[in-house]
Amino acid sequence: MVLYIKNMVSLRCKIRVTEELAKLGLGCSKVELGVVQLVKKITVTQRKRLRENLIDSGLELLEDRKSILIEKIKNVIIELVHYTDDMPKINYSDYISKRLGYDYTYLSNLFSEQKGINIQHFIINHKIERVKELLQYKELNLTEISYKLHYSSVSHLSNQFKKVTGLSPSIYKHQSQKRWNNLENM
Repeated sequence: MVLYIKNMVSLRCKIRVTEELAKLGLGCSKVELGVVQLVKKITVTQRKRLRENLIDSGLELLEDRKSILIEKIKNVIIELVHYTDDMPKINYSDYISKRLGYDYTYLSNLFSEQKGINIQHFIINHKIERVKELLQYKELNLTEISYKLHYSSVSHLSNQFKKVTGLSPSIYKHQSQKRWNNLENM
């Protein structure tokens, strides 16, 4: 049996869900972002308790088809941007459509209707969050980051970064370094 869970976007979330399933005596064969494959069928009582326990962690057990599909779209994007080293060579719309087995126009319309933001803006926001992470780690320079995240150029990345954050990447990097130094000196 498969369960779909909203807001399950990190390793910590996966651990929390696994713990909650164990408390209820439910074994799972697979736990991925937003998806849990149970070994056996869940009872109504177990489902209710799981739903209640997950809410305390900011997670939500999904029931309806549209919500599940929205969460799948989000998870494909989050996995792609944050957890994949090799971004696909095809464009995002084709990648998402192929991964989920739905027409991209349908996915895009559903996503926009439900989330109030289009898929492209959701991708951009996550790419900028990833850029922020990479800037803070200081392992890659801006050229390497733009290449890693498949920007057409450093200026394209910089323009998009400034449009989303209000800061240039270099100013953001400087300010985040200043914050880290202040924390270390406390």
